[in-house]
Amino acid sequence: MAATIAIETPLTDEVRALVKALNAYLNPLSPPQFQFQMTVEQMAGDDTTVFIARDEAGQPVGMGALKTFGDDMAEVKRMYTLPEVRGQRVGVALLDAIEALARQKGVKMLKLETGNVAGFEPAWRLYERGGFSRCGAFLDYPDSEYSAFYEKALI
Repeated sequence: MAATIAIETPLTDEVRALVKALNAYLNPLSPPQFQFQMTVEQMAGDDTTVFIARDEAGQPVGMGALKTFGDDMAEVKRMYTLPEVRGQRVGVALLDAIEALARQKGVKMLKLETGNVAGFEPAWRLYERGGFSRCGAFLDYPDSEYSAFYEKALI
């Protein structure tokens, strides 16, 4: 699938629908206190850039975001592709776009938190194939059995 990736505002009905679908997928997998879901309003902050993947018809089929924490570190947030496009490298394209922007901004370390229970295996494969490796908890995330942490040096 030839998806186009572009920076867009998260404050649209289309992006809200993607966020709702992502949350519906995530909510049954882990206890609420171990879910760290940004709202679309938080995603619209100056520290966050949202990427939307669209199919040939212009329909949104995936998203991901880069949240920066100064020059040293940034975080991959809200990665999601619709089930019908999984396996078609949309997630790879989104992750590549996020990493490219992080490099352009001079970020030295790209990190992320994802689930560590059944249902997250596709995410682990995506990140590990993208050059990320497991690491310890960072920022204010609790170190729990429900979270897997990844990092990738960009320098």
